[in-house]
Amino acid sequence: MNIAFHGAARTVTGSKHLISLTTGTKILLDCGLFQGMGESTEKLNSYFGFKPSEISFVILSHAHIDHCGLLPRLVAEGFKGNIFSTAATMDLARILLMDSAKIHTQDAEYANRKLSAGEDPQEPLYTEEDVVETIGRFKVVDYNQAFDISPEVNVLFTDAGHIVGSAAVHLKLKDNGQTTSLTFSGDVGRYTDLLLKSPQTFPQADYILMESTYGDSLHKDLEPTDNILLEIIRQTCIIKKGKVIIPAFSVGRTQEILYALNGLELKNQLPDIPYYVDSPLSLQATQVLKNHPEVYNNGVKEVMKIDADPFSFKGLKFIESVQESKALNDDNRPCVIISASGMAEGGRVRHHIRNTISNNKNTILMVGYCAPESLGGELLAGHKSVYLFRENYQVEAEIRSIRSMSAHGDYEDLLQFLSCQDPVAVKRLFLVHGEYEVQQHFAQKLKDKGFKQVSIPEYRQQFDL
Repeated sequence: MNIAFHGAARTVTGSKHLISLTTGTKILLDCGLFQGMGESTEKLNSYFGFKPSEISFVILSHAHIDHCGLLPRLVAEGFKGNIFSTAATMDLARILLMDSAKIHTQDAEYANRKLSAGEDPQEPLYTEEDVVETIGRFKVVDYNQAFDISPEVNVLFTDAGHIVGSAAVHLKLKDNGQTTSLTFSGDVGRYTDLLLKSPQTFPQADYILMESTYGDSLHKDLEPTDNILLEIIRQTCIIKKGKVIIPAFSVGRTQEILYALNGLELKNQLPDIPYYVDSPLSLQATQVLKNHPEVYNNGVKEVMKIDADPFSFKGLKFIESVQESKALNDDNRPCVIISASGMAEGGRVRHHIRNTISNNKNTILMVGYCAPESLGGELLAGHKSVYLFRENYQVEAEIRSIRSMSAHGDYEDLLQFLSCQDPVAVKRLFLVHGEYEVQQHFAQKLKDKGFKQVSIPEYRQQFDL
């Protein structure tokens, strides 16, 4: 039996880990899209490094695109098996993959309009038809219900607390007369998340695949999120008569912001101004979260005793059409605009930033991780000028951030997640989904906790188990 790391190896994207049994059974943990890898991104996404037709089944930890975004490509290239996930992950993957297919199709159409004579037309990475076939292969597994997916493989999902439906995956693998326990953390959430339950404890494992995105960071703010939001909105919208622009991921972050703003309304503190969510995908993702109240923590459940919809409040409007979105840029009244994407690398939020960035009465509020080379990363780094839509814009707007809103656990959360394990009984712990320098720091923390065999796999590296 062996495991090969075909993604999220010394990087934070493209999650794909392939377990091969001596019987020929092949289990793929996640099938994520590579994102933000520069010129190599297209190549990384076009070649798996294994034959999709030979994969027996896929087990999906959660629905973020860097974990599920290549599933339709896998199906298009010959995968015929089932995809096992929680119910909420399946619901979320449906809307995210369909949105992704539209983007790939539009990108291909745009590229083909600029073809030179003799050049082959570009094909989309996958189509909406591929997504439909992919979703048809999903099989739902409930949390905390061990399930045999083959005579050799038993799977157990526990709540990872990262986004709605996210799970840590626990496998019992029968091979060569032995049973091996392997845990894949997926992405681990916060133990103080605004909305979701804390990550669950899990059975002792022989091998662990552990995410390490924030393996050397802490997410602590001096004040609660709602207090920071209130201070920024008052200062910007009430005093300076400006706009607050919040680039936010459609899944997770947008819903956390809405919940915090709703909490301010319940305390009669929410300023009386318009609040816009300018992202059709965010509307769909919010509905998925509403459809799965089983993931809420006790704090949200208490709020729901007095407020049936904790993601809605006076003054909130979801913007769907392009025309409505453009109209916001012509409206100079104070307001709050929440719009994707979270790193400000694409989507409608870039138009809102262009419209507000050179006026000091406005605020751009970052609420999550931003890659250094992204627009959001440049703003957080204090750049005085940024390049947008083929023009340079002076940064006069105030740039703020809320560190505590990350959906990924920091190193204290990650260590707490592993605290249910006897380190001596873990034969090897593999660090995935992290930058190499961060992983090296986290590996030392793990060794200090007693995990002696900590490996940081390279891309496509294979290990015998």
